[in-house]
Amino acid sequence: MPWFFWSFVTVSWIAGIVGFGYGWILVVLWILSGAVVFIKPVEELIARYLFRLRQPTLVEEQRIASVWPQLSSRAGVDGSKYSVWIQESEDANATPTPGHTIAVTTWSLYNLPAAHLEAVLAHDLSHHLGGRTWLSLLSFWYSIPARCALIGVRALGRLMKAVPAVGCLVIGFLTLGYLGILLAVLTFDDSLMLPLLFLTPFIAPPILAWLGRREVMQADRRAAAMGYGPTIVQVLYGWQVQHQNMLGREANRRSQLMSSTPSLGDRVRALEGLAPPA
Repeated sequence: MPWFFWSFVTVSWIAGIVGFGYGWILVVLWILSGAVVFIKPVEELIARYLFRLRQPTLVEEQRIASVWPQLSSRAGVDGSKYSVWIQESEDANATPTPGHTIAVTTWSLYNLPAAHLEAVLAHDLSHHLGGRTWLSLLSFWYSIPARCALIGVRALGRLMKAVPAVGCLVIGFLTLGYLGILLAVLTFDDSLMLPLLFLTPFIAPPILAWLGRREVMQADRRAAAMGYGPTIVQVLYGWQVQHQNMLGREANRRSQLMSSTPSLGDRVRALEGLAPPA
């Protein structure tokens, strides 16, 4: 619901720029567009083009098949309903995916022993547990505008950090345009609803980032409930050693606030806190 709300705000914000004389058509079309997720090939298109995943090779399928039956049995799900795709990434866990698609990173697939790979897949599968697949697809579809807005905010932040002069110039130009539109709305609009919508770029990013971190922690807890908690901790420590990161100090506070994934330290401490006393 929060993702849908902020997406609705984003689309309404764009509709306000277009002009509510015709902008409401954009909002209606966006709401009706959710019907496309019930078309079966759309899920594959989302995996391939939005998440940039690829289908596994024959060798990769054999590697996944060696652990998938035991995992699906422990999770109490029908494993044949899900398809595992590959994400080209050096992270331990893949990006959470909706529907029947589960992603695993190339780092986990090629570097982890079978028991650890099973634990990583348990975490990725846990993102799908506790809800209906069609609802997760619909939820993701309606979250796309908010996710795009969040990506834009992060891109501006990286630009300011990489090239301060250019970044400040671009943000200054956007700020002037934004304030001009906001001033026009305050002048010519009788209600306060539209001006409040224009304040969402300052409010939504940290809230949506927090929701992403919360989702990862929930998936860890679900996987731990299946008995994979200690193994996931081992995976995270192994990933940290291989990439020579300082556990819990991967970024500054501002970056952590805007990140959709929790730090390794937070994940490890939470999982260790779930471990039964000796």
